[in-house]
Amino acid sequence: MSLVKLLRKQNRKYLFTTPSHGQKFFIFNKFRQFYKYDISETDAHNPQKALSQAQKRAAKIYKTNYTYFLTNGSTSGIIASVLSCTNQGDKVLIWKKAHPCHENAVRLAGCVPVYYELPIAGDWGIPDKTTPDLIDIKGVKAVIVTSPTYEGIVSDIKELKKICEKNGAYLIVDEAHGALYPFSDKLPQSAVNIADFTIQSLHKTAGGLNPTALLHVNCDINPEKALSMINTTSPSYPLLASIEANINFLNSIRGRKKLNTLIEEIETLKKTVKNIDFGGDDITKILIKKEGFTGYELSEKLFDGFNIEDEKTNEISTMLLCGIGTSEKKLYQLKKALLKI
Repeated sequence: MSLVKLLRKQNRKYLFTTPSHGQKFFIFNKFRQFYKYDISETDAHNPQKALSQAQKRAAKIYKTNYTYFLTNGSTSGIIASVLSCTNQGDKVLIWKKAHPCHENAVRLAGCVPVYYELPIAGDWGIPDKTTPDLIDIKGVKAVIVTSPTYEGIVSDIKELKKICEKNGAYLIVDEAHGALYPFSDKLPQSAVNIADFTIQSLHKTAGGLNPTALLHVNCDINPEKALSMINTTSPSYPLLASIEANINFLNSIRGRKKLNTLIEEIETLKKTVKNIDFGGDDITKILIKKEGFTGYELSEKLFDGFNIEDEKTNEISTMLLCGIGTSEKKLYQLKKALLKI
């Protein structure tokens, strides 16, 4: 039985269990469906078994050894990965300006952080990709790489994996912004079947609810014990079920068609708009710049003149994030705005 079917079936029962709202008392009525599906992990119908089966089905879809559903964001996946493959006192190599969870994971594991710097792509003012020479450091137990970067710059994970294998280190890839990669050949190659651990945020580009995410394992280490150390024993089954539904949608004919339609619409936008420079490796991150404008000025122009808000801006460029929920209408408005600038 899937998690979604389990929750629908559960609504027909008289539960004398936690949570105390009993799926009927809605403090915030707009979330009534969420309340209806909010059940206890100790329920007699064993939702843990349904969750385990859902995760095994996901692992088959992604072709991984293990895939775990996360309801505390990619942060929990990064922490669990480091806890799983290191011992106290080990050295872990991380990008100096990475997401704070990278360093937090290392310190929580009792390990020693070793830092590397990423070069800045001068033409765009953004961090460039991680290259093999940057991580070719002996004596580290694990390496954490961010790919894609926030702005959609993708590293060669196969080459990075070779370096890690040569140095006897595990490769952990923060692919938080690349959750769509496994579902389209028009997007960069995912690290899911290459790195030892790959973490993806479904809520960033793949249409998931905050803060749903996935931890994929491509080695023999099972992070279940580490996850139990950092996760609550009262998980949110509505969120877990949404992860299952999210994966099934992305893997469906309808989901893949919607993703490819999004990519085609962005390709059309880029071909149509000639007065703007486009950059980046990931087409779903619309990285733009324009001669005569700083990134901040371009951002303000879009916001003040066209009511369009970007995701991230620097002195040279600005980036507009797209995902599975980005509509054709929204892209049309962006195209009109860019043509007028």
